[in-house]
Amino acid sequence: MIGRAATAQDDIVGDGTTTNVLFIGELMRQAERYLGEGVHPRIIVEGIEMAKKESLSFLDSFRIDKPEVSRDLLVEVARTSLNTKIHAALANPLTDVIVDAVRCIQQEDKPIDLHMVELMHMQHKMSTESKLIRGLVLDHGGRNSDLPSSFKNCYILNLNVSLEYEKTEVHSGFFWSNAEQRQKLIESERNFTDEKVMKVVELKERLCKDNDKSFIIVNQKGIDPASLEILSRHGICGIRRAKRRNAERIQLACGGKACNSVDDLTEEDLGFAGSVYEQSLGDDKYTFIEDVENPFSCTILIKGPNDYSIAQTRDAIKDGLRAVKNTLEDKCVLPGGGAFEISCHERLSQFARKEVSGKAKLGVQAFAEALLVVPRTLAINSGFDAQDTLLNVQEAHLKNGEAFGVDVLTGEPLPAAASHIWDNYIVKKQFLNIAPVLTQQLLLVDEVMRAGRNMKRGGPSGAEE
Repeated sequence: MIGRAATAQDDIVGDGTTTNVLFIGELMRQAERYLGEGVHPRIIVEGIEMAKKESLSFLDSFRIDKPEVSRDLLVEVARTSLNTKIHAALANPLTDVIVDAVRCIQQEDKPIDLHMVELMHMQHKMSTESKLIRGLVLDHGGRNSDLPSSFKNCYILNLNVSLEYEKTEVHSGFFWSNAEQRQKLIESERNFTDEKVMKVVELKERLCKDNDKSFIIVNQKGIDPASLEILSRHGICGIRRAKRRNAERIQLACGGKACNSVDDLTEEDLGFAGSVYEQSLGDDKYTFIEDVENPFSCTILIKGPNDYSIAQTRDAIKDGLRAVKNTLEDKCVLPGGGAFEISCHERLSQFARKEVSGKAKLGVQAFAEALLVVPRTLAINSGFDAQDTLLNVQEAHLKNGEAFGVDVLTGEPLPAAASHIWDNYIVKKQFLNIAPVLTQQLLLVDEVMRAGRNMKRGGPSGAEE
């Protein structure tokens, strides 16, 4: 159940899975202490519910609103996310890549769709050489070796038309009595496909005559060798069997339309890119489409020496993209480094003393103590004494009245305003909603099972109906 809660957290907001697991486990441990003293689970659950509502209320007052989200803030948010998952030497170069990728696909009055950021990997060189391509990287190349591997100022025809001879689906036979009849039959079979190819050639000759522009076809369907030969003679590069997702992104990156017919093609149907080139790695070919104007789709090219480093980098980039997206949508941030948890612990402690009566205080106290598992874990993972670090940070918070987190480099209290370490508002809000609900279900599991047995027996008294 805890694993499912973490998965739900990741699916909804893309981060906070570790915090969720830690908090649920610590909340259960704190509740177990009171259960051992004879406190009924229902009373603890009531206190946890009161603490959850107060924490969510405090969260809204603790956040820092940013009506205009600057690029510098996004870089700080991305750096905070990446540095918790990969080494700083790799995280710092990737922060600019992630922020620029999200800003590239951002459109006014439209939700941000992170699927428009293609993650392409190449097992080549080092992970630190990963970069942003303001365009597309296709994981296949052209099929004609007579053409150059690099083009400039390219018209791009995004096509979904078969340019290959296809056999009839029904069984049929043709007979001839001499070589001349056989040649006419072959020509008639090719004529239909060649007519479509020549329409593309005519468009290229009309647009690229007496200038230095090139012509590229990216076709979702096939292009047979004969059609490739015709295109090659006229200087047209044909890329066949393109993936559908790439065809959709070409429109956003390069402009133009997805054409399902070669009839009545015009310049408005074509996209444009300043540079198209091919790169080969062993048997694999990659086609780069770059220097496009106003792209709303882009590619992050992930490089690495082995599959493990590529997978680690890919997972970190996904989390970083989601953190930047959350910041742009929330238009607010929270001080990180455990600052929220320490401040909320103090708020709940005062809430329990002043506004809660009876044994429900125990549930609120359990919730407050469980929140400290986040700064405590930060201190332990950084190699510092957890108790000393936590006490120092709490004292700094009470003394100055400001939010303080844990400095993982020195173990000293870190002022949230000066740290430039930010958490997502929606991530904290989500874990404060999910974790207490799951904890309440686990604490009340005995009552749930007892109620289920009573229902099978026919009622609370156990009598059959």
